[in-house]
Amino acid sequence: MKTLLLTAILFWAMLLSKAQNSKKMENNQQDLIAITEVLEKYYFKGIYEGDVNKLKQALYPGTLLFGDVKGEPYAKTLDQYLYGVQQRQSPKDSGKLFKGRIISINIVNSIAIARVQVKMYDFNYTDLLSFHKLDNRWFIVNKMFTDIAN
Repeated sequence: MKTLLLTAILFWAMLLSKAQNSKKMENNQQDLIAITEVLEKYYFKGIYEGDVNKLKQALYPGTLLFGDVKGEPYAKTLDQYLYGVQQRQSPKDSGKLFKGRIISINIVNSIAIARVQVKMYDFNYTDLLSFHKLDNRWFIVNKMFTDIAN
């Protein structure tokens, strides 16, 4: 009788564990889709079109941006960055090459890191974007980038 009871308990524990893992994988897939949408619909399009309203959908208020452009240090607040985007000619209007590509996305609970490549004007950027899930939405909360020689 003890063996039968122990077997039943182990069986139910195994089923419960599989159900929880399945739910976690399902949530992870949904989060991956949501982050991909933020990148493609708001981040890449916002940069390409010079649309700060789209960028604001991707970037959390207070986001900081750090990196280097042609070897020169770059550090801006979100407001400074958005002002620069507004003032420059957008890649779309310039007629020059633009390509945004997702290299990888790593998710751990409510945080994630996306590595993306952005080719625009004469630049080839690698961006490391920190995401946080807030109020059930994924936002970029930090952007680090560097210009890679072509």
